[in-house]
Amino acid sequence: MPFTTSTDGVRIYYEAQGTGPAVVFVHGSGGHHAAWWQQVPRLRDRFTVVTLDLRGFGRSASALDEFDSRAFPDDIAAVLAAAEVGPAVLVGQSIGAAAALKTALRTPVSAAGVVLAHSLGGIDHPDLAARVRADRAVAEKLPVLDRLLTPRFQTDEPAKTFLFQQMGSFNTAKMADLRNLNSDGPTIEDVVGSGIPLCFLAGENDAVLRPDTVRAAAALIPSATLELVATAPHSMYWEAPELFNTALIRFLEKAHAHDLSAAGELI
Repeated sequence: MPFTTSTDGVRIYYEAQGTGPAVVFVHGSGGHHAAWWQQVPRLRDRFTVVTLDLRGFGRSASALDEFDSRAFPDDIAAVLAAAEVGPAVLVGQSIGAAAALKTALRTPVSAAGVVLAHSLGGIDHPDLAARVRADRAVAEKLPVLDRLLTPRFQTDEPAKTFLFQQMGSFNTAKMADLRNLNSDGPTIEDVVGSGIPLCFLAGENDAVLRPDTVRAAAALIPSATLELVATAPHSMYWEAPELFNTALIRFLEKAHAHDLSAAGELI
């Protein structure tokens, strides 16, 4: 099994599959590397697909006294170095997006782009922060599962819903361990100044992050790509993978246009 070591000596698990320009998936709070089971087979014929477990999740080190999410970018950077995949598009889902964005901003040369999936990536901006707090206050009135998957999906797909819930049982880190994730967030000026291609990928039916909040964030970064998918919920990658994958591939083809053209993958 492939492991690498983060800067503070913590063992981090990752997998790399396929060939071509790289895309790295960073899971959310209830996930780990296997959460991307509907993305890896779709992408690995054209891209090198890297999945990983942040510390406290999946197969990565879980015997620590406490987990500090401020170390997550170091975990991702260690995987990028070990996998030797070259500049990669970093795809972060929910809480994984903040870690993905920080990683890219620390080492821009390693980032061909960043996808903030159902997240604003912890960007520090007063209006956005207020919008996120308001969205969260509404979402917290719902049962946790209803924030992530639509009631219709839960009824129609009980097996996939059960598996979704079981995924979190493989993790040691809890939400309380993620309390520092949005601290020291980058500013709008940091993101724009980096020149790193950015994509906001979210659903119109996201119960955690409202569409208007995502639109407001995208409006502050004119160069960003906005993929706001109709009917999609917070966990679009799981509930509606065909919609998630299609939107993601559009951005991957843009971010990796040079490499894909050289390989005859783009006309």
